Amino acid sequence: MAEALSDKEIALNESDFESPEAYQAYCLMHSTAHVMAAAIQQMYPDAQFAIGPPTKDGTNRFYYDMSLPVTISVDDLPAIEEKMREIVKANLPLKHETWDKQKALDWFGARNQTFKLELITNIEDDTVSIYQLGDFVDLCAGPHVRYSSKCKNFKLLTVAGAYWRGDSTKPMLQRVYGTVWPTKEELDLYLYRIEEAKKRDHRRLGKQLELFMTHEWAPGSAFWLPKGATLYRILSEKMRELVLTNGYVEVGTPQLFNQKLWETSGHWFHFRDNMFTFTEKVDDSNKNEHDHPPTGIGLKPMNCPSHMLIFGSKRRSYKELPLRIHDQGVLHRNEVTGALSGLTRVRMFRQDDAHLFITENQIVDEVKGCMALLDRVYRAFDLSYRVVFSTRPANAMGDPAMWDKAESELEETLRDSGVDYKVEHGEGAFYGPKIDFMVRDSLGREHQCATIQLDVQLPRNFGLTYVTEDNREAVPVVIHRALYGSFERFVGILIEHLNGAFPLWLSPVQVQVMSISEKYVEYGKKVYTALTQAGLRVKFDDSDEKIGAKIRLAELDRVPYMLTVGQKEEETETVNIRERGQGQKSAVEALDDFVIRVKTEADFQY
Repeated sequence: MAEALSDKEIALNESDFESPEAYQAYCLMHSTAHVMAAAIQQMYPDAQFAIGPPTKDGTNRFYYDMSLPVTISVDDLPAIEEKMREIVKANLPLKHETWDKQKALDWFGARNQTFKLELITNIEDDTVSIYQLGDFVDLCAGPHVRYSSKCKNFKLLTVAGAYWRGDSTKPMLQRVYGTVWPTKEELDLYLYRIEEAKKRDHRRLGKQLELFMTHEWAPGSAFWLPKGATLYRILSEKMRELVLTNGYVEVGTPQLFNQKLWETSGHWFHFRDNMFTFTEKVDDSNKNEHDHPPTGIGLKPMNCPSHMLIFGSKRRSYKELPLRIHDQGVLHRNEVTGALSGLTRVRMFRQDDAHLFITENQIVDEVKGCMALLDRVYRAFDLSYRVVFSTRPANAMGDPAMWDKAESELEETLRDSGVDYKVEHGEGAFYGPKIDFMVRDSLGREHQCATIQLDVQLPRNFGLTYVTEDNREAVPVVIHRALYGSFERFVGILIEHLNGAFPLWLSPVQVQVMSISEKYVEYGKKVYTALTQAGLRVKFDDSDEKIGAKIRLAELDRVPYMLTVGQKEEETETVNIRERGQGQKSAVEALDDFVIRVKTEADFQY
């Protein structure tokens, strides 16, 4: 969901954007939202308009929230689009004016624009920024294109509900989403990708490929079916191999912790609404004056506080640093029901979580090391990414000077690494600045997965120290990092990115053997046994179905290698091979040679 508008919009200009193209895209989206609102105003004169910004997800989308006298649906969008085309064809200017605040209150009040009145009332300045497009007048800081004719390559997409200001106690509004692009070719490509994304939806493919299921009695939690559990296990094992061969140690930590842990870490005050909490049970029958009152208990939403306890469990020396702790434990976060979605927004999940306890002079090298591991993982799936550096948020915990130093160290690392990055001011974690990696999939969509966060607060909260080379006590710096992010979300992204066609090493079924008829089942079993004894994951289809139907089912299951066996193969100790994605093209190979080749091909490490 897009961010709620602040009481006072900040006027933007080209220097506020990472590139001229980003600025132009913003102007185009913003202006097309006004064109849409102007069209809706003509069709529904009693419409009350709230906000209509571009989205920030890189999809060139915009929306407008409004209260209408009728409920509209996607069936109404073509009529709105037709009215928008009239406005585009008219080539109307988007004119900017500055009004006195009182004039704006009077003007919008006379037209019963209650949401605009609320926004204007909360603006501290004596003047407000206004944009006019024909008869449509809006409270808006801009920026915009100069004329409506620039907004011609658009398409309205969906209708949804949205609470005013994102607050469930406030009115429910109707939100219309659209997209706009500089050229028709770009629009057509985007619309193609939308349709392709529907086909690749991980919820649909997850069911079709029998990877996972969900149930209303376990909201936000996945049931991993045998094939999905295999895939999950392999991802876990490959990550474990990667980190354990790069100087990490693995730990396991409890699920439940006393609220004192969360108070010490700061999560009780900064993250409690996203935690599952309850009060511990006390045996009243044996109660005495020395018993403490019942206290809060929380299911862990992240591993970092428990890793602080591990570090602090004994006296540490600088010789032990960097201490790189890896943990794949289960985590729980109390996401609101309406936000839950397949594998990408869940309540129960695992992370390839790690916390690196280091000295200050190890920061640059360790962050670079994390980035190198990350690059190895994403290259394995042909996933590109862009880098976002996020600085101190409003709810930051700790000394501002420490924040300044931490931000400087992280940004220095990014500069030294030579990567392009974007700065997001105020978007860091409450305990430290962070680097997020926005993964771009095969459909051009971005997903936030990996993160590297620098923390100088939690070690102090827990009183952690180590003995320096000159026998002083010093506080370690901590790097929080995850490469997959959550396993669940990463699997969901991979399903859609790869359209369910996982690489051989990750495919739940690597080879499917199919006998042409019942006469060749025994040879099929021999082939199956040879492959399984080589450590490959194999399925044998000895059903009575015709061979064409068997092949079709294997293709739908995205099996990398499909082997058919009949009289010729039995007589020559060979297999007839079809590779995924190669259509009807096939080849014949000696069974022993095929086993050796595929076993070698399936041997993979990040």
